[in-house]
Amino acid sequence: MTTERNFIPLGIAILTVSDTRTEENDTSGAKLQAMLEADGHHLTDKVIVPDDRYLIRAIISRWIADDAVSAIITTGGTGLTGRDGTPEAVLPLLDKIIDGFGEMFRMLSYEKIKTSTIQSRAMAGVANATFIFCLPGSTGACKDGWNMLISTQLDYRTRPCNLVELIPRLNEK
Repeated sequence: MTTERNFIPLGIAILTVSDTRTEENDTSGAKLQAMLEADGHHLTDKVIVPDDRYLIRAIISRWIADDAVSAIITTGGTGLTGRDGTPEAVLPLLDKIIDGFGEMFRMLSYEKIKTSTIQSRAMAGVANATFIFCLPGSTGACKDGWNMLISTQLDYRTRPCNLVELIPRLNEK
């Protein structure tokens, strides 16, 4: 990171995907909100939705159409059970997949949870000039995803490059 550039705060929305979490016990969504706000970004919206791909798509579609939302972070639904469907909900909405995000997330997770990381389908992409990051539902995974990957890429001061500097060019034809 460098101080040659000024920080650019972004509007970020959080989607918790869970059949059981509520605002009172959503520790992962709360942790993501606390971290992004501590880093100087703005929470534009925060929703908890059941594991239903069409409800997930509806909310994300609303956010990618909103110019105030530069990034979306989902937590939950990235596992292998029958109810886990966040990647399937998000993939059809994406203009581009950021392959390196899932690869890096699993590589970094391996240091903590060893081979259990193969059960994670963490992923990221871009839809209508909005970055979408899909993280597992555990609070630890959300902390790691934010601290080790997302926060620096959503910081304009990060060198040699970052995702923020790409925003004006994402919808180029």
